[in-house]
Amino acid sequence: MRDDEGDHVSEEVAALNQQCDELDDPRECYRLVQDHIRQHKNDGTTVPKDLTILERQLARECMAESQGR
Repeated sequence: MRDDEGDHVSEEVAALNQQCDELDDPRECYRLVQDHIRQHKNDGTTVPKDLTILERQLARECMAESQGR
């Protein structure tokens, strides 16, 4: 990965985090992250590791919330 690609990934994840901070519903944030992952796959580009990590964290958060934790 080139440096400018890494910068773009960091900006993408930072922008998603900003959007998620503005949302009250973690499920909506999870959907946004999944949309970005799907777009990377559709474009034939590698899904950034940070995006995958964020997806996992949100999945855990959604499960915990659905179980009343």
